[in-house]
Amino acid sequence: MSELIYYDLKCTQGMSPSLSVQVAKELGRRIVSGAFEAHSLIDDENALAARYQVSRVVVRDAVKILVSKGLLEVRRGIGTRVQSRDKWNMLDDDILAWHLSAPPNLSFLKQLMDVRLAFEPKAARWASERATAEDLADIESAVERMAQANNTAEDFIIADSLFHKSVMKAANNGFLASMEGVIYSALLVSIKVTNKDPRENGASVPFHREVYEAIAAKDGDKAEKLTEKLLNDASIRLSLTQNSN
Repeated sequence: MSELIYYDLKCTQGMSPSLSVQVAKELGRRIVSGAFEAHSLIDDENALAARYQVSRVVVRDAVKILVSKGLLEVRRGIGTRVQSRDKWNMLDDDILAWHLSAPPNLSFLKQLMDVRLAFEPKAARWASERATAEDLADIESAVERMAQANNTAEDFIIADSLFHKSVMKAANNGFLASMEGVIYSALLVSIKVTNKDPRENGASVPFHREVYEAIAAKDGDKAEKLTEKLLNDASIRLSLTQNSN
């Protein structure tokens, strides 16, 4: 899955194409992928400028971008050090997107699913209480799009993402909007691990439709329980994948 899909779902352009952000993107991808180990020092400005054929000012600005995201730390007299994952801003769109370019990290996926389980079942309950007619139409449209996405895993996962986004939006809680990136990253990364065959996608459509119907019927208990089951099933598939590797 391309990280561009993540930015499309977020309705953002991602990082602008300036030289400094291009260098930041290259370094950021390598850090997220584990090519640079935590606490290790990266090359100095001169070496990075030579590698990427840019000026030291460009490198300095790129490093500042990654420092702001918690990926790097600059210490005078020591150098630029890679921060451990607990220092990263994990809700940052670029960090979530860069995981799509990295080998699947099952520990990262498990943490994403933990967060989804904490918020999405309640969001489904709130959606059943607060959804407008327009909200319900968006959720139903996403289900239909899932049902028709038979060609590629990419088509299906985009429709799946839009379904969960629509449910979160229907909860009418502004704080939940900041969580949609977690959903996108989890779905886009996990598809590489658990479901590479688009023929397997149709089996989950009825479960998503049940969630929609519960929300439309204003049955909060059922909507919450169905969403929790949906996410738990996905967590189980991830666990089985991890155990088989």
